[in-house]
Amino acid sequence: MNTAIRILSLAAFCGIMAPAAALAQATPAGPDVNAAQGALARLPAKGGAKLSVSTPAFKDGGDIPFENTLYRANLFPGLTWSKGPPGTKAYVLVMQDTDFLRPAGEPLIHWTMINIPAAMTSLAPGLTEPPAGASFGPNFRGVNQPYRGPRTPAGPKHHYHFQIFAMDAPVPVEAAASYPTLAEAMKGHVLASGGVVGLGAVDPTAPPPAAVPPPAAPPPVAPKP
Repeated sequence: MNTAIRILSLAAFCGIMAPAAALAQATPAGPDVNAAQGALARLPAKGGAKLSVSTPAFKDGGDIPFENTLYRANLFPGLTWSKGPPGTKAYVLVMQDTDFLRPAGEPLIHWTMINIPAAMTSLAPGLTEPPAGASFGPNFRGVNQPYRGPRTPAGPKHHYHFQIFAMDAPVPVEAAASYPTLAEAMKGHVLASGGVVGLGAVDPTAPPPAAVPPPAAPPPVAPKP
């Protein structure tokens, strides 16, 4: 895939206009790489304890409704999970598209939330503010970002992983300055984890992305006297 096509794909995916240098930060990845780099694999739980995670919007492995994507209302679909094991102090949420990777080999981050209270086992559909004590973390747009749903480009469906981690300690707020620092702070503190996967596709009612104009011709060179 040449650079121009890759840039156009990410522009459609993010739903924003951005400089080419920024758009080129994500590149397609194969499924074997994706499986190795998702947060559930990168941040294993102590003893392999599992959380059961579900959403009222779709079944695990099913299609994400367009209302939950950037193509339409961008509504958070809601999540429910089983209670963490004894010693759980907080939960962390990580939403990733494992079909696009950053140059460092990390899936594209759509949403993170840290320090969800240990007494909670769900986040309501349409949530726009973090619960008391929790805070939004980084995504591909920067730090302290709200839910950013899929805007899947043309081609095969993408896999969006909504992952919940039961933590044995709250995550330091300063660690949420980027996904790599957040993941590093979580290492060794995950008591249990689980996730649900939704598939994203192009909304057939969406207008096609705007054509990129060709580069301007260089100015003519004046003849030498």
